[in-house]
Amino acid sequence: MAALLGTNTAFMLFQGIEQERNFSAVREVALTIIAAAIPFQGIYFLIYTYVMEHNGTLSESHLLRLAKASALCQVAAYGSLIGVALMWYNISNYVGVFFVLATGASVILIRTAMRPDPK
Repeated sequence: MAALLGTNTAFMLFQGIEQERNFSAVREVALTIIAAAIPFQGIYFLIYTYVMEHNGTLSESHLLRLAKASALCQVAAYGSLIGVALMWYNISNYVGVFFVLATGASVILIRTAMRPDPK
């Protein structure tokens, strides 16, 4: 999640500067999607820090609510990859296609690795 936040922040900075110089409707949509996802990434880190600080003192129901909120934040953060993909498509169709394929594979991989063990 930290890498995604860093990527989104860099895209917002550098592509935002480029947008001021050379407007592109596709870039505008991509930056809007990325900007909408950044607060969810921040909230994800706040939830994670809160759980770490209160380790062992939270009730099961509270932990469940926090886990659901965290999962929603992750989904919104992954949605920012749509904006990044639009940006890459805007630069090169080939790079865009391979970015989408690699993104799909990596999201499936990480979600599979983070899935809890069946009991």
